[in-house]
Formats: sequence, structure tokens, C-alpha cells
Amino acid sequence: MGREFLDLFQDWADSYDDTVTGKDIEYKAVFQHYDNILDEVVKRSSGRVVEFGPGTGNLTQKLVEAQLEVLPYEPSPEMRAIGMQKLGKQVTFFDGDFLDFNLEGSVDSIVSSYAFHHLTDEEKGKAFSIYGKLLSQGGKIVFADTMFESNQHYQAAISQANKQGFQNLAEDLKREYYTTLDVLRDLLTSHGFTVEFQQVNSFVWIMEATKQ
Repeated sequence: MGREFLDLFQDWADSYDDTVTGKDIEYKAVFQHYDNILDEVVKRSSGRVVEFGPGTGNLTQKLVEAQLEVLPYEPSPEMRAIGMQKLGKQVTFFDGDFLDFNLEGSVDSIVSSYAFHHLTDEEKGKAFSIYGKLLSQGGKIVFADTMFESNQHYQAAISQANKQGFQNLAEDLKREYYTTLDVLRDLLTSHGFTVEFQQVNSFVWIMEATKQ
């Protein structure tokens, strides 16, 4: 369920915001247009919003500023503490993840940024099954994350990272569960969603899935 990566976030929490603003050269391309990407997720969201993997609360803050009701679920205590400090009393961060969370009532949108790759493809399918029951017709899943057009594009990204000497990025790409558009499309379709993808930098796409 992605919790196998919690030790990484314990070490990364304090410097995460520096990374997303381009101060880590290895990940600069991954987080290119970061603010615009978060803004796009907000634009496609409405009503009562569940956010998974909010980290330090950057997307959460934008959702709150857009006057949306947001329920953020973050499994990392270190990330959660920074998010709550950043947003103060505006929102409560809950301990939870993509598959394990306590929620009462229905929701209109389910959002996430830079986090869904912590789930295996099998777990991604389980997540879509759960979300299909939470969302009414017309409800949306809006995820911004690193994903690839094909396995060839995925392997090329690893090769390019190695050529650039970006060993941390290369290991990250190999270690976590990055997937392809076709896999996501098939999983979503099988659980009653239609989906559109928009590429926003060389690594990241926005996946907008609508419950039918």
C-alpha cells in the first residue's frame, strides 16, 4: 500500500519543498511546472475532495484556497506534521493511504500529486475499485504523477537518468511502481471510468478519470 516507502519520507520530509521548487538538480525535470501542475489538479476538482499522499500540503493549500472541502490522508507522520504546521487550523491531516482510510459519506473528487506510483499495478486496481464505490456518476479521480506512454518510454527514462549521472533518480525509477497509460486506462475502464491523460512535463501526466 505504499507504506514500504515511509522510511524514505522520514528522511525526505524536511527537504521535500526544496526538491519540488527545483533545488535538487536530479529531480528538476520531474517537478518542472510544479505550481501549474497543482493548479491544473485544483481546476479539475470540485465539491468534497479526498486527497491521498498530500505530503507537506502544497496541493492541499491550493484546494483550500479554492474554497473546496478537502480531506487529506497522509501515512508519513513527518510529512503530516509539516502539512499541519503549514496550514494551521484550516484543515486536519488524517493518517491514511490510498487503500486504507476512514471516511464517512460520499465524495465528489479524489486527487493526488506525485504519489500514486507507490502502489503496485494490482494495488492501483484495488484503489480504483474502492473509488468507484465512493464516487457518484460524474465524480472524478484527478491524479498528477510520473507515468509513461509505454514500457519503452519507461526504460528510456532510466537510461537517460544513468547517462546524466542521476543515480538517485535512476534508482527511484527502478525501485517504485511507475506504470504506463495503457495499464491505467485498462484498470479504470474495468471499474466503470472513462479517462483522459494530459502530459505536463517530460515525466508527469495528469490523469482525469470520470465515473460513468
